[in-house]
Amino acid sequence: MYEAPDRTSFDEGLEAWLLLRPKVAAPVRLALIGGFLPRRCGIATFTTDIYASLKAAAPDLAVDVYAMAPASVPTMFDPVVRTAITEGDANSFVDAARQIEASCADIIWLQHEFGLFGGLAGDMVLELVDRVAAPLIVTLHTVLAEPDADQRRVMERLIARASKLVVMSERSRNLLRTVYCADEDQIALIAHGVPDRPFGRSHQFKSRFGFNGKLVVLTFGLLSPGKGIEAVIEALPAIVEDHPDVIYCIAGATHPNLLAREGESYRERLQALAVTLGVEAHIRWIDAFLETEELLDLLEAADIYVTPYTGAQQSTSGTLSYAMALGKAVVSTPYVHAVELLADDHGVLVPFHDSAAIAAEIKYLLGDPDRLLTLQKRAYGRGREMIWPVFAARSHELIEQCRIAPQPASVPDKIGVDGLLRICDDTGILQHSVHDVPDRAHGYCVDDNARALMLMHRLDNDALGQCGQLTTVFASFVQHAWNEDRGEFRNFMGFGRNWLEDVGSEDSCGRTLWALSVTAQGARSPGLRQWAHKLFARTAPSALTFESPRAIAFAMLGADALLSTDKAHALALQILREGADRLIMLYAAAARRDWQWFEPVVAYDNCRLPEAMLRAGVRLERADVVACGLETLRWINDAQIAPRGHYRPVGSDSFGHAYELPRAFDQQPVEIWAAIDAASAAYDVTADEIWLAHAQRAYNWFAGRNDRGVAVADPVSGTCRDGINPRGLNLNEGAESVLAYQHATYAIRDFIAKAG
Repeated sequence: MYEAPDRTSFDEGLEAWLLLRPKVAAPVRLALIGGFLPRRCGIATFTTDIYASLKAAAPDLAVDVYAMAPASVPTMFDPVVRTAITEGDANSFVDAARQIEASCADIIWLQHEFGLFGGLAGDMVLELVDRVAAPLIVTLHTVLAEPDADQRRVMERLIARASKLVVMSERSRNLLRTVYCADEDQIALIAHGVPDRPFGRSHQFKSRFGFNGKLVVLTFGLLSPGKGIEAVIEALPAIVEDHPDVIYCIAGATHPNLLAREGESYRERLQALAVTLGVEAHIRWIDAFLETEELLDLLEAADIYVTPYTGAQQSTSGTLSYAMALGKAVVSTPYVHAVELLADDHGVLVPFHDSAAIAAEIKYLLGDPDRLLTLQKRAYGRGREMIWPVFAARSHELIEQCRIAPQPASVPDKIGVDGLLRICDDTGILQHSVHDVPDRAHGYCVDDNARALMLMHRLDNDALGQCGQLTTVFASFVQHAWNEDRGEFRNFMGFGRNWLEDVGSEDSCGRTLWALSVTAQGARSPGLRQWAHKLFARTAPSALTFESPRAIAFAMLGADALLSTDKAHALALQILREGADRLIMLYAAAARRDWQWFEPVVAYDNCRLPEAMLRAGVRLERADVVACGLETLRWINDAQIAPRGHYRPVGSDSFGHAYELPRAFDQQPVEIWAAIDAASAAYDVTADEIWLAHAQRAYNWFAGRNDRGVAVADPVSGTCRDGINPRGLNLNEGAESVLAYQHATYAIRDFIAKAG
């Protein structure tokens, strides 16, 4: 009699892993999204088993289940299900995303199958994943070699969003790399989990199902044409001729989607085929969705398990995995999962739609008990690599890899300028870098050179000694950007010093006026202050026609800076008054009870708008303007605090979505600088130290107090990455980011000193 393999070494290894796995200060909270029992589908069974195995391996793990529910069939879920998400209902996905955010989930684990969620190729799930910030693990139950346009769109979005992609076959891993360009380090191969039962008990379970004295061939799963059951029925006459005691057991209810479309007509066609072939007495139909334990009992009663699927691309089969784990000899068509799992003589492969081959292989196994037993033993041995405790151990390792650790944060005593110098030349500051290599292909812009000019006036002595000579370079760029014929600033310049446009955006023009005003106010050189004052007088009338709220705000900030040294400057006063009135009007038109903002959308550099209102309100002695500034700043500030309390700047994915709360990614450094300056303006008005706390929270984003627990900036070199995306850092180091970090560091220092 065969004895099961010695499990001692495995059990000892698992116990060691459980003892030595990383200890954490608080339990991990996992949001698990998929089907869930009693829903009748493979994903529901799999998700339920994941939940059970993870909790068994780590009882301190908090698992919140978000269960997919069909719209047409009411489902009463187990109490462990926190929320049901209704297939095809966008609001249901959005609501689930909000609940996940509010729960402070550390990790989100999504079970993905195209048909599970609703929408085109299941794209309804994007309504959820685009609104959550925690690291996302996606188990891909199907990876298509030739996706249609919608399937590719959904897959590419999930890949861009996911920290880890879990697949169950080597072919799926290869497809992710070659077809979808996923990164190798993003992909984890974890075999389908399976139950752990003793080997060799088929006689015991045959009696339970009335199979005494029978040779049992089994197929189970939700009934549908893709299962290929016709091929086995057509093989039965030849099998029965040699083995008249054979029974082919077909277990499983008709797939709910098929049932809704055509009722039981497919099952009836199969039954008619059996009658025609004269084998109806050799088929046992179990028309029911079997609970897991009953299904496993039925599997134990079988001698041979058959998966005659018709589709080569099926990358996962839970039924096949279960059959292997229980030590069944398997005859299968060569779909992806079967080819890998049955390799090295762990099962038998037959061509698709080939009844004769199926008959020949089953007859051979039934006629050779030694060969049958050998194959059963080999299957059982491979199944030991997939049992749920092994699955749970590997899953916990993956969760720990993705989990974000808290990071220390402080304001550096000194900030370097090497990162700034690296992207500057005798023309100005280059816009972009590829990693830390300046990218000449995108040239320069007046936006960045204006920011750089402003920075020169706040550098400390050490930094000024290294790059003070750049002040006139940046000033020269700004001067050259003015297009006298058009009465506007140009923005983009090629690396060959050729202007790429006659007129830049309003935002770039407004930012340039702001830089001129700050230079007129704070430049160390009297000549540079006079130059800036004169150029502002010549160029600032353009601000009176701005429509962009941010351009208006930038010009207002510039006007306020100029008025600090020239209180009667008529044009600056006009820009400030008209700008404040314009923003008040925009606020009145866009604001709602739960949306205290100047526009129906949030965009970039958001805090500059309330900052401009606060500065203008104080300068003009207008309480209504100050009140608007405080109200909108409180609102946008609250919208940028994550449930865990760290700063979460408005992500660029938010742009264009009217009256929707900000989405988490991609996060950009420019928002941090704006948040600190706006908080400083609010402190000047209120003397409330809560604003200093807000500013410090925002600044700590650079050091790693963020949604990915990564340091975005380096105080030694003074450089900064281009932000945070769902996978972590954007590793490029462009001018906007480096300048934002430099400005933010000086701004938070000044704020701390001011607050005393």
